[in-house]
Amino acid sequence: MKPFDPRLAVHAKAIRGTLALGGLLGVLKTLAIVGWCWFLSQSITSLIEGSVAALPGLAAGAAASVILRSVTAWLIDVNAERGASRVKEQLRQASLDKIDELGQSWLGGQSQAEVTVRVTRGLDALDRYFSGYLPQLVMTVIATPVLVLLILIADLPSGITVIIVFPVIPMFMILIGLATQGVQDKQWTALTGLSRSFLDVIQGLPTLKIFGRERKQVDRIRVLTDEYRSRTMKVLRVTFLSGFVLDLAGTFSVALVAVTIGTRLVDGSVLLGVGLFVLLLVPEAFVPIRQVGAGFHASAEGLAAAEDIFDILETRPHQDSGAIQVTARGQDLVLDGVSVRHRPSAAPGAAAALAALDSADTGETRIGPASIRVAPGEIVALTGPSGVGKSTLVQAAVGLLPFAGALSVPGAVSWAGQRPALIAGTVAENVALGDAEPDAERVRRALAAADAEQIAPERVLGPAGSGLSGGQAQRVAIARCLYRAWRLDAGALLLDEPTAALDRTSEARVFEALRAEADAGRAVLIVTHREALRDRADRIVQLEGVLA
Repeated sequence: MKPFDPRLAVHAKAIRGTLALGGLLGVLKTLAIVGWCWFLSQSITSLIEGSVAALPGLAAGAAASVILRSVTAWLIDVNAERGASRVKEQLRQASLDKIDELGQSWLGGQSQAEVTVRVTRGLDALDRYFSGYLPQLVMTVIATPVLVLLILIADLPSGITVIIVFPVIPMFMILIGLATQGVQDKQWTALTGLSRSFLDVIQGLPTLKIFGRERKQVDRIRVLTDEYRSRTMKVLRVTFLSGFVLDLAGTFSVALVAVTIGTRLVDGSVLLGVGLFVLLLVPEAFVPIRQVGAGFHASAEGLAAAEDIFDILETRPHQDSGAIQVTARGQDLVLDGVSVRHRPSAAPGAAAALAALDSADTGETRIGPASIRVAPGEIVALTGPSGVGKSTLVQAAVGLLPFAGALSVPGAVSWAGQRPALIAGTVAENVALGDAEPDAERVRRALAAADAEQIAPERVLGPAGSGLSGGQAQRVAIARCLYRAWRLDAGALLLDEPTAALDRTSEARVFEALRAEADAGRAVLIVTHREALRDRADRIVQLEGVLA
């Protein structure tokens, strides 16, 4: 990443105000530095020359300069922290909006753990960029030219010496910075890989245990952990080395000026007051650039993470750009020549953990074109071989995937996917998900219709709906679909394998509920492999040969 990437100002406009206020505070701090050096040098000169009458005024000026410098330094830190908070908020919101825009077709090809790390810890690592690096970069741009110019005006030989030796520090910064960026990028890659692998193993632990593969995953996590530890130590070694080199270069530069001024003070070619003033200014001229180097290394992780965020923000949406036409309730649900360019999602949980042992890139496929029409009051069973694209077409119909072709839905659409997608909270909160004012009676009615009346609405579930069996979770998801249909008066219901984990009795009750919805004038489309649902549906659409 560049010292300052313009993309920050594009995607997080809050940084503009932070930089403007930081620049103003930097000017005030520079004036305080100059004032402190001037008043202190004049005070020492007055003491040596015996001019004590001017001491009170000079001491007051020095004290005022110290106070102004301390206050501006504190305000710079406050401005940096608040700016970091606002910029992170804007980048996080922008990245989430972009992920939503890219949709399931992009997200399905990503690792959930990696995306989560990017948007959470990755952005949090920008704190050090704003608190340790950016303020010093602003001070370097503002204070360093002013201080060097003052040194030139006060003592030309010292100013020339500073100009000659000053480039040594940026040269070392660039060389060490390149090395630091390289090892930091590798460390960040190791962290995201470790997070991804750990999440996959945790999700798939039950299945791994069944197949006796858990020990291999322990060894794999250990290897990744050791790699991350090793890379972290490399980053720390480079950081400590860079700090030592920058301090050494700065010290030698200041010492060179001090020696020349000392010899010239002896022969009387420079006045004592001027010499002291220059000696006090020279270290201050080198401080910002030295701290920029140290701050860059401290913020390297945040810079690497920011690059990942920019990669997300600059990803172009899918070329398929079909729009869903919303018609009046009572019209047909129509998919006319719909095709979807789709990268199959990474297998969740156990499948991902097992796949990690022998992974292969499945690449992108095109599903379709397919044409389906479901009339109000009709139940259509969508069937076909696994992998032919049934679930993908349903996701396109509810707006989760970009598509090409024509698609129209009768008003609001309620749907239930293959996976229940439950959240931590009560069963009622899961059923009424998205409803600002849940209706308790409607929740109970939805659970009863889904053959889940034995599940108490107030029952508390853990993360991802843990605490329910597979069949119970699926019935809660069906109840959510029914609740949403009633609340929004949906014109269509789409359900993807709604009874895959249910016994025949529960399956029959769920179908009765769906029949009631169809009788109420809703179009019902069911993706299923279950023979009982196919036989009871009004019509069967066989999806074959549409995978391009």
